[in-house]
This record gives sequence, structure tokens and C-alpha cells, in this order.
Amino acid sequence: MAGGGTAKHCVFCQIARASTSTPLLYTDERVVAFPDINPSAFRHYLVIPIEHISTVKDLRRRTEDYQLVSHMLNVGQTLLQRDAPEAKQYRFGFHQPPFNSVDHLHLHCLALPFIPRWKHLKYISLGPLVGFVEAEKLLDRIKPLSEVHT
Repeated sequence: MAGGGTAKHCVFCQIARASTSTPLLYTDERVVAFPDINPSAFRHYLVIPIEHISTVKDLRRRTEDYQLVSHMLNVGQTLLQRDAPEAKQYRFGFHQPPFNSVDHLHLHCLALPFIPRWKHLKYISLGPLVGFVEAEKLLDRIKPLSEVHT
């Protein structure tokens, strides 16, 4: 798996180990989910791997990376459908360096509308390698080569 281990002073690693007061919405052997401390939408959750992976730039075309991101997306979708079924639109994606705020991979799960409306600016793609990348586009980018033509 990309990254590996835990980062000693990483706040998300501390949350993943349940060593903070952050309320967890979901946890399993691979990921945890919790509300964003500074929400940008009607509902705004983060899904993070328990294992420390710094950023999307550390993900490769590997089955384990693809499966992890797929699992993160499934968890986020399930949580938002449960907690915000009335939302008209959902957004799922990752900030790419240098626009990520914490160097621990985290999926933003947003049930829109953005609150306040200007917050949508934080979730704009500035191209395939900069800004915000939708989870589905990241999955296309890291899909293992053995699965691309199947």
C-alpha cells in the first residue's frame, strides 16, 4: 500500500486511532469517517484511511489503492444517503497538493448546497493534476492496468 505506517504528528492518524474527541460516524479495519471540523456544505464528512497515506500523489495503479479509494467512496456515499437523503446533489473528491490542508489522504463527502455559497470555489478542478479531483476521476486514474480493458 502507498505511504505506510502512521505519521507521528498527523492529526488524522490520531483521529483514526480514536485518540481524539472527534466523533466517528463510521469505522472499520481500513477507514474511519467523521464530520469536517469546518464544513463547506449542508453535510460535510471526511473519510480517511487508517493507514497513513500522505496525498493522492502517493496512489498508484495498484489493486490495493483502487480498492481503498473505492471503499472510501462507498462509505461516504452510504453516510450521506443515510444522513442527507434530501440533498439534491452530492460531491465526492480529494484536494491535490498544494491545495490539500492535511497531509493524510482524505475524501471530502459533501451533501450540497455549499454553505456559504462561495465555498464551492474550494472544490473546483483546475485540471487533471491540480485542485480538486472528483473521486470517480481519481478511480479512473488509478485503475490497475490489468482491469482497464476488462
